[in-house]
Amino acid sequence: MTAPLRVVVVDDEPAVARLHTRFVAAYEGCEVVAVAGTGPEAIATVQELEPDLVLLDLHLPGCSGLDVLRAVRAGRGRQPEFIAVTAARDFDSVRAARLAGVRHYLVKPFSAGDLYARVDDVVREVTAARAVDSALDQDDIDSLIGGAPATAVLPKGLSVETLDAVRVALAGAPWSSASDIALTVGISRVTSRRYLEHLAHTGAAARRLDYATAGRPSTLYAAR
Repeated sequence: MTAPLRVVVVDDEPAVARLHTRFVAAYEGCEVVAVAGTGPEAIATVQELEPDLVLLDLHLPGCSGLDVLRAVRAGRGRQPEFIAVTAARDFDSVRAARLAGVRHYLVKPFSAGDLYARVDDVVREVTAARAVDSALDQDDIDSLIGGAPATAVLPKGLSVETLDAVRVALAGAPWSSASDIALTVGISRVTSRRYLEHLAHTGAAARRLDYATAGRPSTLYAAR
């Protein structure tokens, strides 16, 4: 990517805003063009500067991060990508943020590596968008949307509705076990693992072993 990714950091805690700014500044190919500390300031800043990416806290004075999202999405200006960075990890907050148009959802506190994994995704899309000068084919569209191809068929016993609920729940934390997701969605641990393994198999989720627990290592999952 030739031009750097222009980023606006939005957080009402100055120390947190400075930390996130340092994270972004250390990522090669990104530059922070502004920092906003309130909802109205965030709306005005994003609409004026038209950045590529916004790191958005959901709990803001003046109006919420969700209100910021909706205001920007309803505008006619250039539309940035949003990564929600928040302490809220309940199902309703994650789902509302997704429906309002966030690209990723990170729960505080998170590491620079957690953030960079999400920024990598945005960088790939922005780079592709700058390079495309013709109509997209279906594979290109599926790649940009981030989901499985429309022709994909779910394995027997899996439903689209439950899969969507698992996706949303998985976006609420950097790494989760099948038991964590089962509790959030309201399904059994065995069923949760089936959906998580399907997401991992299709590339929609990452998977790693956790050796911190006694006995056999447990499997953790994270949204890609």
